[in-house]
Amino acid sequence: MRILIVNNTKIPAIKYGGTERVIWGLGKALHAMGHQVHYLVAAGSVCPFATVHIYDPIKTLAEQVPANIDVVHLNFQPNGPLGKPYITTFHGNVNNVFTFDKNTVFISANQASRYNGSQYVYNGLDWDEYVKPILDNNRHYFHFLGDAAWSIKNVKGAIALTQKAKEKLYVLGGKRVSFNMGFKFFPQLNARFKGMVGGAEKAQCLQGSKGMVFPVLWHEPFGLAIIESMYYGCPVFGTSYGSLPELIPPGVGVTSNSISALVEAVKNSDSYSRAYCHNYAANLFNARAMAEKYIVMYEKVLNGQTIHATAPFLDISGIQQDRKLPLYA
Repeated sequence: MRILIVNNTKIPAIKYGGTERVIWGLGKALHAMGHQVHYLVAAGSVCPFATVHIYDPIKTLAEQVPANIDVVHLNFQPNGPLGKPYITTFHGNVNNVFTFDKNTVFISANQASRYNGSQYVYNGLDWDEYVKPILDNNRHYFHFLGDAAWSIKNVKGAIALTQKAKEKLYVLGGKRVSFNMGFKFFPQLNARFKGMVGGAEKAQCLQGSKGMVFPVLWHEPFGLAIIESMYYGCPVFGTSYGSLPELIPPGVGVTSNSISALVEAVKNSDSYSRAYCHNYAANLFNARAMAEKYIVMYEKVLNGQTIHATAPFLDISGIQQDRKLPLYA
């Protein structure tokens, strides 16, 4: 199968990049399975296992799809006909009345259901590109992983929870003083801010952590930070919004919207098996598993079917779902 993966950003991800890291792992897995992989991505992209075409935002997508491609995998909604069988993965949330393309694939069951859809494929990562975890070491702090400037990610809540549990917190993805998305200052001394980290530095921080504290205040569509943390043996303690209860079953963490319940869970973090957390992430959320599920989607559209019989949508009743949500005592 000749597959074109399309995104309007550059690959590979050097330090950060969610969608970029996912589509890189997907393409690499598809190539290993014997498929011919092409990327249509931003200028500056390089890839040793696939043919790279440079995305031109001025041209239509139809003009940029090579003639020999069998199926196109978009990572944004199409804005016109492609002339080829295609699917499109939706990675985020919308907060306005919206109708999706019938060939939309979501990234969790929760995300699909919130948009009146049913078809989803979990994100997976190429764990071979990650530093091998050390699971039997001494660990002395918890961590938050995400964009701390974004209030719905709730680093403030993560700091408060660990403070109540009398634990230290490493904040990966933010600074103590920030002017991004408004002025923010976090004076709490139990929190150590590591800034934006990636690669070996991020791995070192994660495998020194007793667990991830992730009290998000929105419906997280998936959460790569969750599976990266579990890969390094960290149980995850988060709110019950979006995909979190789906990704964090008993044995790998706790989800609750109660501050006191999460504090108690953090205090009991030593009861979780690091090896179990690692194996759970490695086995369920890997690039090969993701690629196998996408092949099913590709074959469906190649056979003239659509991914959804009717177009997924967000209506008026669902608009409040992805706005800031509460924690309670």
